[in-house]
Amino acid sequence: MKNIFAFIFLCLCFLSCKDNKEKGKFILTGNIKNVPDQKVYLEQLYFSDKSPEVTDTGEIKNGKFSVTTNATEESLFRIRLEKNEGGYYFINDAEKIDFNADLNNADLGAPVFNTKANFILKNFLLSLDAQRKLATQSNAKMEELRSVKNNDSALNIEVARQNELRTNYNNYISQFIDTTSDPVVAMFALGYTQGMDPKEIKKIIPGLEKRFPQHQGLKELIVKVNTLFTEEPQKVKPVNSVPGIGSAAPDITMPDINDKPFSLSQLKGKYVLVDFWASWCGPCRGENPNIVAAYKKYKNKNFTILGVSLDENKEAWIKAIKNDNLSWHHISDLKGWNSASVPLYGFDGIPYNVLLDPSGKIIAMGLRDINLHQTLAEVLK
Repeated sequence: MKNIFAFIFLCLCFLSCKDNKEKGKFILTGNIKNVPDQKVYLEQLYFSDKSPEVTDTGEIKNGKFSVTTNATEESLFRIRLEKNEGGYYFINDAEKIDFNADLNNADLGAPVFNTKANFILKNFLLSLDAQRKLATQSNAKMEELRSVKNNDSALNIEVARQNELRTNYNNYISQFIDTTSDPVVAMFALGYTQGMDPKEIKKIIPGLEKRFPQHQGLKELIVKVNTLFTEEPQKVKPVNSVPGIGSAAPDITMPDINDKPFSLSQLKGKYVLVDFWASWCGPCRGENPNIVAAYKKYKNKNFTILGVSLDENKEAWIKAIKNDNLSWHHISDLKGWNSASVPLYGFDGIPYNVLLDPSGKIIAMGLRDINLHQTLAEVLK
């Protein structure tokens, strides 16, 4: 079932979704507080390995700007600032969109795009963030209980609470996808189903087609996902052709950001999260703050990260590392999906990662969001 999850993640990275109700151009009017005058770029994300395309460029004057572009499809767009880190992602579900933010306020709920789809998207992310915080608190309590002898009873209670939180998390995502009124947000939420039972995902897919019969992008996604569900049992890969949990991680040697060769095997002796990503991948960039938080929390517990990029543009790769504060080792052969790492690890979409123990064996795969923190808390006691 890995290919199904990977396909969903790939779609989130690049999807341009067709919606006959949204044709022609749209205008985004923005007001960002505490930002110096500079250029602002409107970028569209594509269903391919093509980098985001700048569809319009504006000038911020006293925090205000306006950009416009033609959009015959409802898609994922991004506002990127010339001189400041990060960006703002949104859905173009209206002809006129107002945007407000404060550069000094990094809270998830602070930026506002005043359209229905974007409110739905924000509420979904805020709910996931609240659940992540509960899991983080529970992880901290488990670590505290593990340090106390003869405290198995309290520890077992907290472990049970962890399991309940994980179940509630998966149930929330499933119910959200099954009830949300926006097709693009539904597809975005599908990217968080990696920890769910594939049978539950299969139940959700048909309902989306019934609720959004005119959405061509969703139709195409459903056809391909259903094909993968049908074909997956027939595909038999040679034993050990793709590394799994318990197997030794294939070594990777590629140039780092200074063009010097660096190998995964050089990190042996530590727990290593091998993170496959790219600067052009929207979900990868969205997951980066979660990975940064995990790194800061566990870097002093014999844990590190190796970023393996599927970029082709070195400048964009290095800029993304800097903007997202990814302060660990990074390597790339700058070959995109032709990267040598893809067949070695057998993944079809990003973000994707594997967690290695100090001997170099894989002990977990595809860790994202709450599951990353829960797994690290269990392993790095």
